[in-house]
Amino acid sequence: MAGDGRLLLLDTASLYFRAYFGVPESVGRAPDGSPVNAVRGLLDMITRLVTDRHPTRLVACWDDDWRPAFRVAAIPSYKAHRVVAEVPAPGGTTTSVEEVPDTLAPQVPVIAEVLAALGIPRLGAPGFEADDVIGTLVAREAARPADERDPVDVITGDRDLFQLVDDDARVRVLYTVKGIKDLEVVDLARLQERYDVPSGAAYADMAALRGDPSDGLPGVVGIGEKTAAALIRRYGSLAGVLAARDAGDKGLTPTQLRRLTEAADYLDVAPTVVRVAADAPVAAVDDRLPTTPADPDALVALAERWGLSSPITRLVTALTP
Repeated sequence: MAGDGRLLLLDTASLYFRAYFGVPESVGRAPDGSPVNAVRGLLDMITRLVTDRHPTRLVACWDDDWRPAFRVAAIPSYKAHRVVAEVPAPGGTTTSVEEVPDTLAPQVPVIAEVLAALGIPRLGAPGFEADDVIGTLVAREAARPADERDPVDVITGDRDLFQLVDDDARVRVLYTVKGIKDLEVVDLARLQERYDVPSGAAYADMAALRGDPSDGLPGVVGIGEKTAAALIRRYGSLAGVLAARDAGDKGLTPTQLRRLTEAADYLDVAPTVVRVAADAPVAAVDDRLPTTPADPDALVALAERWGLSSPITRLVTALTP
């Protein structure tokens, strides 16, 4: 059922990393001493979101592949600084192992088990990041008839997802830069105010020009955020900027023309890396907010095993009509 509620899409890894660093291990331990601070923190985040935002639908979006091969093929430096090992994968390929704190990695499967017992759908897609799952679910919602479409809130600490902001489709980002208790609402007005770009798509084009060292994206040397935004405004899109470059447009300074030309190889492939997928193979599931746990017995066992009775009780209470 759609058209009468609100869809919340969680960038789950972004949230559990924030929870891990925000909740001390000393207050988040299982009976056997194992740290569960990320689990506790994430559960309390979801409780807060459900209580404050009143969604009718909820999906925990998942990184089935945090460094997809198609992005690495386009730009080999993509997230390369976070790789700690390469391990064999089916088909003679390899899979990159991400650098994750030693006490966080064991908590990720626990998060998956608790979400399953609660009945909160956890969706990934082989060969794609959570960003792509979110982009695909946003595209599917936007494709519904207008009278059946729910507004969408994307919860993330990743600015890359600002590209999905679309007032007409009622898609906004709730950005965790200030924490889950004080989310920054990023809509079109905020994009225009903060980044001086006219749309979410324009934000992606600006980001491709600017680059992002945290993701291993070099950008165009000498073109920072403000210059990138100005170029996108002047020429309408990244494609417009490249057309102006190729035509030797007088609106480009000689230095800009030279730098855009030198970065031609990067700019040819940057959109493939920067833009989130809208057609990832994401399963269709019932994403209605669960009002009772899907597996109460498993939930009780998980609460006891990991010392999670309090956060689980708070979330179940928040989910109960």
